[in-house]
Amino acid sequence: MDINDLRSIVTVVGLLCFLAIVAWAYGRSSKKGFDEAANLPFSGDDDQDAPSKTTHPR
Repeated sequence: MDINDLRSIVTVVGLLCFLAIVAWAYGRSSKKGFDEAANLPFSGDDDQDAPSKTTHPR
């Protein structure tokens, strides 16, 4: 076994990991969780009396 065999094995393992991540990300079971996470910024209660976080004291 030389370095080229090791490189080939690492390449195949990397490809399999990539395909597994793609299958997980685009799978039907993950869609609900991703949709909930995408809507998190819009689901919070807005405080009207809270000071703005973008202003800085001078």
